[in-house]
Amino acid sequence: MTSPSRDSETRQLVVQACRVLKANGHDDYIWGHVTVRDRAGRGMWMKPAGLGFEEVEEDDVILIAGDGEVIVGDRPRHSEWPIHSAIMAARQDVNSVVHSHPPYAIALAAAGHRLLPLAHAGTLFYPPDVPRFDQTSNLILTTELGSSLAEALGSENAMFMVNHGIVTSGASLKDAVVRAVLLEKACQQQLIALQAGAPLISPGPEAAREKRATVWPPAHLDALWDYLVRTLPGD
Repeated sequence: MTSPSRDSETRQLVVQACRVLKANGHDDYIWGHVTVRDRAGRGMWMKPAGLGFEEVEEDDVILIAGDGEVIVGDRPRHSEWPIHSAIMAARQDVNSVVHSHPPYAIALAAAGHRLLPLAHAGTLFYPPDVPRFDQTSNLILTTELGSSLAEALGSENAMFMVNHGIVTSGASLKDAVVRAVLLEKACQQQLIALQAGAPLISPGPEAAREKRATVWPPAHLDALWDYLVRTLPGD
């Protein structure tokens, strides 16, 4: 059974996610999108096409079925909806997906560098190496390409789409968005370090895993989300 109040709460959460992504380097004019699985099983709530992250309001957020049909809302859907539907179909542990075009992540992946755990942010993702999807740099417009992307992501929650952007996923919308913010932060830090021209120093895999357990327990990810929302411009 659906609930108008529950739908409103979910739509408001998508709006918050869009604002956080805009404020943390993920805006690319009107492109980029975020989804969260509908709790009633009808599909997924999605930022609509044609609006920037900072422009989205509650009534703009749409509900789409697994085949891309818009079933709630008047706005058009993004053409890359197969990214989201394929990942959610392949991963029952995933309830939210972000796809965006952040500049540092795009640059690091295009340069062929693997992401290293140079600071706190990087340890959330390494080890193992962040997966790379390079089957195409074009838009993901078909269910076949969506399935290939989901296969490349595997059981991880972040991926470089080489010469295109990134994908992050999570058990909640908050989790997927925080991962997107931290992935871009980690890529920015690494590109700054590379400018020095010296070999990069980073902890080994075991040390990085230990640091991840200390720095990024679920409570810290939740606290970071709260901070990101609390400090949004104008709030």
